[in-house]
Amino acid sequence: MRFQGQKDIPLNDFGRSQAKGNGKRLFEKIGMADGIKFISSPLSRTRETMEIVRKAMGLKATEYAMDNRLVEISYGDFEGRTKPDLKTENRELFLSRKDDAWNFRPNNGASQADTLIRIAEWYESLDGTQTYVVTAHGAVGRVLRYYLLGLSQQEAATFVFPQDEVFEITKGSEIRF
Repeated sequence: MRFQGQKDIPLNDFGRSQAKGNGKRLFEKIGMADGIKFISSPLSRTRETMEIVRKAMGLKATEYAMDNRLVEISYGDFEGRTKPDLKTENRELFLSRKDDAWNFRPNNGASQADTLIRIAEWYESLDGTQTYVVTAHGAVGRVLRYYLLGLSQQEAATFVFPQDEVFEITKGSEIRF
């Protein structure tokens, strides 16, 4: 695994195929998405994911909003690096993140606790009468799950998102399909 963070790397072919499958699943669930709003992180990999999802749903690819608050967490000095590299270079620091994954902050980066502020602000800015389809990132999703589902910090912080599933998350409820 490579820590991507806010590094704006492109989506790979496997990610594209997952996005297409998610778009098909989403279409089966909600149809043509009448009245549903679409929002993406501004990073290219999430924008491309959103466009593939929308195409798979039979929608115009580029008709969605972007919100900077949905950008991935900054992994600071970890960005672009692999787990094996980090374990070799500073094993103690790398392994310390398991002790308190929620509050762990890599050098020059942010913790999931830090990210909660902007994700809560983003969520509270949404119109509660609307339904949204959102493409974002793993840490953003972990923080949102913490905020909406009442999970423990450790449970939220260590959740690994399967990228071939769609999540419907509301306050107190999560459905995966």
